[in-house]
Amino acid sequence: LDPPQIREMRDVMIRYAAGGRTVIVSSHLLSEVEQSCTHLVVMDRGRLVQAGPVAEITGSGDMILVTVAETVSEPLAEKVASLPGIGSAVRTDDGRGLLVRLDGATASRLVADLVRL
Repeated sequence: LDPPQIREMRDVMIRYAAGGRTVIVSSHLLSEVEQSCTHLVVMDRGRLVQAGPVAEITGSGDMILVTVAETVSEPLAEKVASLPGIGSAVRTDDGRGLLVRLDGATASRLVADLVRL
């Protein structure tokens, strides 16, 4: 959609929601979701990663995209997600990266932990 159509669709969704309707949106544009939705569900290959109010999920920590030279396996993603101070770690669609949500850890701490893996 072009910018005027995006605004129009956002207004329609907000009107529907204000009228008590549930509106389901599938989008990779987090900024758009933040402007038009109250709740968010994050899925990865059909698996629920996180769900809740938009402000709670987007404000719960910095997001970092870690790109690697080799394919990231699911066990590695799970291992990263279990590190102290990490809220979640989700593989990118191409398998060559992880979207990591920090929940207390710093970026430098994450890098140090990744090197040790």
